[in-house]
This record gives sequence, structure tokens and C-alpha cells, in this order.
Amino acid sequence: MRTADFDFDLPEELIAQHPLARRDASRLLVLDRASGQVQHRHFPDLFGFLRAGDVLVLNNSRVMPARLHGTNARTGGEFEILLLTENARNDWWCMLRPGKRARVGTQIVFGAARTGSAPIRGTVVELNDEGHRRLLFEGPEEIKDRLEEFGEVPLPPYIRRESLDQLEADRERYQTVYARSAGSVAAPTAGLHFTQDLLEQVRALGVHVCFVTLHVGLGTFAPVKAENLAEHKMHEEHFDVPAETARAVNEAKASRRRVIAVGTTSLRVLESVARIFKPAGPEDECSLSTCSEPADLEVGDTAGLETCATPRETGRIQPGPGRTNIFIYPPFKFNIVDVLLTNFHLPRSTLLMLVSAFAAPGEMRGRDLTLAAYQEAIAQRYRFFSYGDAMLVL
Repeated sequence: MRTADFDFDLPEELIAQHPLARRDASRLLVLDRASGQVQHRHFPDLFGFLRAGDVLVLNNSRVMPARLHGTNARTGGEFEILLLTENARNDWWCMLRPGKRARVGTQIVFGAARTGSAPIRGTVVELNDEGHRRLLFEGPEEIKDRLEEFGEVPLPPYIRRESLDQLEADRERYQTVYARSAGSVAAPTAGLHFTQDLLEQVRALGVHVCFVTLHVGLGTFAPVKAENLAEHKMHEEHFDVPAETARAVNEAKASRRRVIAVGTTSLRVLESVARIFKPAGPEDECSLSTCSEPADLEVGDTAGLETCATPRETGRIQPGPGRTNIFIYPPFKFNIVDVLLTNFHLPRSTLLMLVSAFAAPGEMRGRDLTLAAYQEAIAQRYRFFSYGDAMLVL
């Protein structure tokens, strides 16, 4: 398929610039995959689509204040930096603007001018093919321990703020109420609609609420620049699946109960680990001719993920940490997830492609179903993107 197949026109005024006063006040578009029918509801109506025994899986990654401002130690010129990937302590790949002024050897000072505290110095030591810079930080402490002091909320570029004061409210609202493990540079936005009270009501229905962690990075939000989808290379993102979550998901699949992914990031974790499941016994052995040693494939083994692009029919997952670069687009067969709760995504994005694949698993018609639902959402004046409304795909 072509990237252009996932384009659509969106009126600029439908891009949500601010969250609603209440997290759970968003609208909810419900898409029935079998019939293609659309319902217009509100987020608390989600209860009517849940069943006792369902497993609801949320991504509990916490967004870091990953946008920094620094000055060139030699010229005083200003830089804007977005931390992307931690290689080691005080060693990060970053997006940096203006990039042309950040040659290898450039030293950048952070923190002192804004906070009056001891500065941190970063040195550009490497440049990759995508134009990202590798920064080594020096100072009295680890850079991650200073981010709350002088970092900013890394809002996406389509959300505009005029001043630092306006960003203060985003520190709380661009974060799920259940966020725990810091590491993301963008929010898992489908979860922004939940309140603690609403989650307790979900549990009271007999729904098992559990969590995975995927630290959102370039793999989630990088634009697709290739003309053909098969040529797009996803960036790796780190994840972790707790033992309790793996057990709940496996028991649900074994007893034909539904697994509901809250957000594309939760879905990508579940479908990734299903494709690199380490066989527990002869009944789980991989039948693929490409898998000469399936028992050696561990969760997070990138080579295993690439080799086993065709899923094994285990319908089971394993706990543990790992990395994924899974790219989901039509046609795609889903092993684990039965229902998807998500937001409305950007044109030509990998997230829109994933939703299109989920709308018709193993088929090509999901793109048409999804874009038709998006056109209905536009006609009904839904709010789009990170702070926008929600979509439930059944």
C-alpha cells in the first residue's frame, strides 16, 4: 500500500488545542467492524460496551519533560532539544533545532539561566543519517533527575502554546492518571480520557484492568516518509509486560474472553510479544520454515521479531522487557487484541495505518472503513489528535 492512501483533509479548527475541563467528557465514536456502522456516544458510554471477564490493557508509561532549551557555550545561540532515546547514563539521541548549528563538538549549556542552579553541559558527539544528534551530558547529577526542574512538556507541534505559563497545566493533563514509569516523549493519548473513579467503575463491572509499559518514542510518532509502506522502517521502542498482565491476557484468550487494548501503544506491545513467544513445549513449536531455532527466541529479540513476521498460532504472550519495531498496516492478522480504544490520528501516520488494519484484520478494506468513520467524525465536528475525542473499534 502507499502512504498517500492514508491521507485525508482535516479542518484546522478540529485539532484540539486544549483538553476538556473533565477528562471523561470526550465524545466516543463507536465503529462496528462487521457492519461498518458508526454510533456517536460519549466516553462514559464505554461501560455499555464492556463485559465481565474482559481484560483492559493500558500503557502506564509516564511522559518526561523531554523538551529542553539550551545555549551554545561559545556563541550564545539558542537551541531547542527533544530527548529521544537513552543509550546509557547521560547519553541520549536527540532531535535538535537548529540542527545546522549543532556540529559534532558543539557544547550546549542547560538550566543555569532559567533556574539559577548548577548548569548541565551537553556535547554533540555524533550525527546519524536522520539528522539526530547524540548528546553526552555532564554536570553534578544525571540529566533525568533535572528534567522536572528545567524541562518542558513535549507537546506535539500541532498544539500551540504562547508562553511557559500556559504549559504548566499540560504537566498534569498531558499525562494519564495511572502513569508510573517515566520514559515517554509523547503521551499514550487514548488513556487521557480515564479518571481514577472511572477505572474503579470499570473494575466493578468485573473487567480485569492491567498494564503494560511502552515508552513512546519515534516508533510511534515519526512520520512516514517512504512512498510505499513496505519501505518504512520503524524505530525501536522499549516495553515491559508484567507477569500479572501476561497471566490475565493468556487466561482470557484460553477462555475466549476479550482483550481490549487502550491505545495503539498497548496493542503494539501485545501483538509484538505474541509474535516472539518462546514456546513452552512441543505443542507450541513454530511451524515456519524460517524459524530454525524457535525455542531460542526471547521477548524483545529483534532478530526473532523480523524472522517471525508471520504470527504463531499460540494466542499467548510472555512477560518481560523487550524492544519492538513492529509496523502494523493492512493486511495484518491480530493474535491477541479483540477491541481497540484509540484517539483520532494524523493523516499518513503509522497510527492511522494500525487502526485501518484493525478495522478489518487480514483484509485490505479496513482503510476504507476507517477513513469513512473519520469523515463521519469530521462531519460531526469531533475533536482530533492528542487532546481530542476517542474512538472504539469493536
